[in-house]
Amino acid sequence: MKNALEKFKSLRLVKAMGFNRVVLIGVIILMCLLFQLLSGVLNHGTVFLTYARFSSAMNYGYFIGFLALGVTFVIATGGIDFSIGPVMFCAALISGYCLNNYGFPLWLCLLMCVAIGAVFGTVGGFFVAYFHLPSFITSMALMQIAKGIGSLFTHTQNVSWPNSSDPNGWYRNLSNMDIRLANGGKFTLPMGLILLILVAIVCAIVLNKTRPGRYMICLGANREAVRLSGVDTRRWEMLAYIISGALAGLAAIFFVGCYTTVQPGRGDTFNNEAIAACVMGGTSMAGGLASILGTVIGAFIIAIMQEGILSMGLNISYQYALTGLIVLGAVIADTLSRRRKN
Repeated sequence: MKNALEKFKSLRLVKAMGFNRVVLIGVIILMCLLFQLLSGVLNHGTVFLTYARFSSAMNYGYFIGFLALGVTFVIATGGIDFSIGPVMFCAALISGYCLNNYGFPLWLCLLMCVAIGAVFGTVGGFFVAYFHLPSFITSMALMQIAKGIGSLFTHTQNVSWPNSSDPNGWYRNLSNMDIRLANGGKFTLPMGLILLILVAIVCAIVLNKTRPGRYMICLGANREAVRLSGVDTRRWEMLAYIISGALAGLAAIFFVGCYTTVQPGRGDTFNNEAIAACVMGGTSMAGGLASILGTVIGAFIIAIMQEGILSMGLNISYQYALTGLIVLGAVIADTLSRRRKN
């Protein structure tokens, strides 16, 4: 058994992708087969393996993926950011309210989403990097602030963004673009997946091939050694939070592109799912190790799990419990791995 595993790890494709990522892809396949079986048994013959189910899972995976990409940078430095979900909702609420009530142009509102996220990231990063506040406490405070600001700005009212039939509904093409076929039918192009992959490639280049990215990873591995080498650790640590906030704002665009309506005071449950995607994908909670590709795969595992639970007719609370178990299991595995290396 051990020899067979070593031979599998030595395969060229496995080496190129990474053993952990291959395992994650295998988990996705097993999950799809399991949900196909259980959906039919538990929910009166419901079929899970349909395009509609996968489309719904991808819609959920888009914004979770952007949240997870952003928080990967923070976790790589050895920090944590629990504000990303509420920041995403705050950005969508304020921008959508300005669009509907103040007549702001749509393109400006989309930019506002990213800008609002970046502002929250800058504030959080400043206090963590320059005042040395614990990232856990700082992000929890910002989470509550984001909830409060979003609710106050919109007077605790839901905000609905334009639907597809509205002249301003073109922004929804960023998530799913309908292409008319010659026979009169249509094909939905998952633009959100394409854009998520492009952003993930940029993130991977920044994190692994640039000096700021390497500094961020080194901060998580040995902060004191980086500081003693003459590097301004505060600048690069703060940059990680700015990236996380900006990507949370970008996630807001894809959330409203798929779900249209935003409710005040929500978003904190998405923090756990984004962090779970990171940890599951191979990013160490202790810092110093991060995988962008693993994060993207982890995000779609979370999305498929959510869709699978719904297809079985179960309450969404099961997803919360499973997400918690995934985070706990991944952290335990990471801790044991570090102990063996030490």
